[in-house]
Amino acid sequence: MMLISKERFNKVFPNAVSGMYDAIDKQIAVAGCITKPQQAMFLAQYGHETQGYTRLSENLNYSANGLVNVFRKYFPTLNLAKQYERKPQAIANKVYANRMGNGSETSGDGWKYRGRGLPHLTGKDNYGKFQAWLGKTIDPEELSTDLNLAIKAGVWYWLANGLANLGSVEKVTVRINGGTNGLEDRCKLYRALMVD
Repeated sequence: MMLISKERFNKVFPNAVSGMYDAIDKQIAVAGCITKPQQAMFLAQYGHETQGYTRLSENLNYSANGLVNVFRKYFPTLNLAKQYERKPQAIANKVYANRMGNGSETSGDGWKYRGRGLPHLTGKDNYGKFQAWLGKTIDPEELSTDLNLAIKAGVWYWLANGLANLGSVEKVTVRINGGTNGLEDRCKLYRALMVD
């Protein structure tokens, strides 16, 4: 049962996908989030990842400058970035190639296993582990079209990464993101959810 009211959720995430609060309410305890701080952490982190619960699929429609800023490792020059700008499929195939269980850039795995669901689950390995936990095979696209499945992906990721008892926005951010990307926003969301 959610200890953060629907009214508070809607105030913090006014554009959330319809039915999101109720769907999370049904599953959040499975993730080990039973206290208000645990639930606020879950909601804040995934709220940031999904742009306020409005996107269940990763947005990879970057400008050349955006690519250099966000994915500098893969786009070290503006010239290279210009070849990929505004081509989400090509961007995913480049930045997710040869890691997380994905094949080469030409395999198409980067696009097929791009971020979807609440945690924006990414990579063939993570999709495989989630499906094993779920006990069934799914079409990756379902994580962006089936609300309950998207939330289950978030629950699995929370459990698999031991996030329920970390208690620090920064520590959870590093486990989810690999760094502190968006830390300020995640902290702001957490504080807003803890009001009342």
